Amino acid sequence: MNEKVRAILEELVTRYPSLAGQKAEIAKAYEILKNCYDRGGKLLIAGNGGSCADSEHIVGELMKGFCKKRPLPADLLARIAAADPDPDERLASKLQQGLPAIALTGHNALSTAFVNDVDAEYAFAQQIVGYGRQGDVFLGITTSGNSRNVLRAAAVAKAMELQVIALTGRDGGRIRGLADCAVIVPEQETFKIQELHLPVYHALCLMLEETYFSN
Repeated sequence: MNEKVRAILEELVTRYPSLAGQKAEIAKAYEILKNCYDRGGKLLIAGNGGSCADSEHIVGELMKGFCKKRPLPADLLARIAAADPDPDERLASKLQQGLPAIALTGHNALSTAFVNDVDAEYAFAQQIVGYGRQGDVFLGITTSGNSRNVLRAAAVAKAMELQVIALTGRDGGRIRGLADCAVIVPEQETFKIQELHLPVYHALCLMLEETYFSN
């Protein structure tokens, strides 16, 4: 972890002192994600309710510019210009580099078909089977740590040799035992847990953006 990345983590615990006890786990989550992206992997994310919204939010920060510009490499810009049958000088300039991330909460046709035909509890797990590859990461967001559909997905992820990060609260719940890394924010009530989840994942997104797009 370079100095600029470490500074983001230090700022997080300065602004949110209650997260100081989770500093090591947040750093571990960053390293897991960095190793995943270094290998060309992707992040799969799932949660329910507010954690569903958080899943989509994280994808938004990773798949486009967050706080930094992410211009495409010059060779890709040239290939896009050559491939465009209706030349548009703005096409390449409007595109940005992204870090691959998929929210398993956003595929309505698939999810509703699986809920109707099979069982809602296993809908996230089914997507892990379809999307997951060895070396990818599954981020399960559950304020209790006991959301059954998130637990099922985490179990399948482990079986498929994905690493599992848990973002949770209270005592960590059952997902704590499945996770390679568990960030357990020190709150008991759901809305208070969610209020601390946001700065944690914003910091992780900032740390990754600093790592890959600092120039």
